[in-house]
Amino acid sequence: MLFIVICVPMNVDFLIIGQGIAGTVLSHALMEAGCSVMVMDEYKPNSASRIAAGVINPVSGRRFTVSWLYDDIYPVAVKTYQRLEQLLNVPVFRERDIWNVLPSEQLKDAFMERTSGLTYMHVPDNDPYDAFLHQPFGAAVIKGATVLLHNLLPAWRNYLKQHHVLREERFNVNALEIGEKIKYKDITANRIIFCEGSATASNPWFNNIPFLLNKGEVLKVRIPGFYTEDIVKRSITLVPQEKDIYWVGATFAWDYKDELPTAEKREYLEAGLQQLLKVPYEVLDQYAGVRPSGTDRRPMMGVHPEHPVLGIFNGLGTKGTSLAPAMAAQFVTHLLEDKPLWQEIDIKRFFNRRKG
Repeated sequence: MLFIVICVPMNVDFLIIGQGIAGTVLSHALMEAGCSVMVMDEYKPNSASRIAAGVINPVSGRRFTVSWLYDDIYPVAVKTYQRLEQLLNVPVFRERDIWNVLPSEQLKDAFMERTSGLTYMHVPDNDPYDAFLHQPFGAAVIKGATVLLHNLLPAWRNYLKQHHVLREERFNVNALEIGEKIKYKDITANRIIFCEGSATASNPWFNNIPFLLNKGEVLKVRIPGFYTEDIVKRSITLVPQEKDIYWVGATFAWDYKDELPTAEKREYLEAGLQQLLKVPYEVLDQYAGVRPSGTDRRPMMGVHPEHPVLGIFNGLGTKGTSLAPAMAAQFVTHLLEDKPLWQEIDIKRFFNRRKG
């Protein structure tokens, strides 16, 4: 018997390329807004989002500077991740204290000076970690959180599969047809949005954007007898995963030959562990991935000035889990209501620079 397979063309509002934290949060926001989407993603176990710890930290750097727009974006992040938690029925968001081990008296003084009056930062009254951590200059506590990416990303992937709106394949730029709408194989969409992470650096339509790719490496370790719900931070960061198991990271490298883990970065991370811990540990695994960032350390989003059916939502950087919900919400209103994006995140800043 001869069977004839008929491919029925699919029409959607948005074709989204990539399902890291950017593609996940944006596709969710568009679906909440009533749009139809198709997400295309070739599963890559070492993508930047999949090896990240998902830390939300109100401050940046050794000067304890409050992160860009933190007081505005954090409430949006909390509500978004709580809605995803309810929808997917898996743990997604967890508020945690960040236990910052201070490396010197000068930085302790700097913390006291910079955090005066900020409700989410304080110096602890007692030390529950004296038996486990080297901290001769004490510690400071910052109220943060983690997005449990190891739960969120696969759960959202399964949700998309169940609703038949996921294509698990590599996007081929040569198969894209651009007109009043876009056509990709059997898919027609009003717009295509690229959330490809590091792959966007080679996207031919957005080569005006000066992406800086950097490679990060992390360890998975066991610390027998040490259990905390806190994030512990010094030169390296410990993020609890399960009993006795911690994520340790992360390194940065601008020059690298491949995406594989290296002995050099393992040595660096272990040196940080040995400086921090009084107790033994065991390295269980090492991971490496490449992440995109911009020259101005701001998200990159918007539509192509010559091809408005092409959009991009990328470059969220190390603050991706805190930024993604608020940035996605703004991008959705831009796409659906034509509300202008903030100048500091709109990709027009790069195209205008070239024209000048």
